[in-house]
Amino acid sequence: MNQEKFFKALGTKVRGLRRKHGYSQEDMIYFGFSARHWQQIEAGRPITVTTLLRICEVFGVPMAKVVRSLDAGVYERPSPVPPSRRGRHR
Repeated sequence: MNQEKFFKALGTKVRGLRRKHGYSQEDMIYFGFSARHWQQIEAGRPITVTTLLRICEVFGVPMAKVVRSLDAGVYERPSPVPPSRRGRHR
């Protein structure tokens, strides 16, 4: 799984939301984010679900809308049978 790709896309989406609402990165301090933390979010650093919920609250947008389609291309193709099950017959 390519989590880095997901979080990069999330950071881009969050940056777009911030700009759409007319806020600077420094304005996000008012909402309880440090400037450094906000920069890391937009840069694509991994965040917690709690942080994502806070972001959604600030912009008044459902989480589903924020993360929709961000997972496209992040999953590696799994092998059809887990390695621990290969060769076993029941």
